[in-house]
Amino acid sequence: MRSRITLPVLLPVVLAALLLMAGCGSGSHASHASHDSADVEFATQMIPHHRQAVTMAKLVAGKGADPAVTKLAATIEAAQAPEITKMSGWLRSWGEKVPSTGSMSGMSHHDMPGMMSAADMTSLRTLTGAAFDEKWLTMMIEHHQGALTMARTEVKKGESKAAVALARSIIDSQSEQITQMKAALAAG
Repeated sequence: MRSRITLPVLLPVVLAALLLMAGCGSGSHASHASHDSADVEFATQMIPHHRQAVTMAKLVAGKGADPAVTKLAATIEAAQAPEITKMSGWLRSWGEKVPSTGSMSGMSHHDMPGMMSAADMTSLRTLTGAAFDEKWLTMMIEHHQGALTMARTEVKKGESKAAVALARSIIDSQSEQITQMKAALAAG
């Protein structure tokens, strides 16, 4: 004996299946689509920017005289290294290229606010003691101010909630660090 499934019985099952599939599809698609060009630009520029800050922070060991500078450098390195990993993951998930280490993806240091030139970095490497601390603090203040500029743009234009949240965190932490660095310069 054959049973007949009538349209009134089948229709709700088909509709439920379609709604379930649509819900699953839009959820995963939305996570990849919830970004815009401002988010991509923010991550693409902030990665090499952070890499340079980490490089500068690593220079402090054995060069600087002020323990407060050494502590601040360790704080910067500890915060920014994981942020590089986080932003690199976003770019990969968005189908974008992660800037390669050691390159600025064809950008000059003038294309990103606060980036130090090769000459600036070479000059810093030649110094020790109080002269190093002063130069490092001055350069890192400028570097952080550049990061603030990029982060504020992300907050205004970005679509990715995670990227905007990171930008806000950068604004908060680096503004506080700028205050600390200016105080250290004034005290030095």
